[in-house]
Amino acid sequence: MDVQTSSLKQVRKAAGHTQAQLAQLTGVSRQTIIATERGDYAPSVYLALRIAHSLDTTVEEIFSLQEEA
Repeated sequence: MDVQTSSLKQVRKAAGHTQAQLAQLTGVSRQTIIATERGDYAPSVYLALRIAHSLDTTVEEIFSLQEEA
């Protein structure tokens, strides 16, 4: 299974945050947010929860599992 994070960018923008602002709110680098948005980095459960909390949403809203073909 792969973690799909494409909605992170959409949710972040809808919340009115830049990548830098979200990084500061969650205590990670902007590069981590960029990599997560691109799907190059799967965040830990702890980071996923911090991101969701910072964006006032749920982990399920941002991250979903996709079955490998």
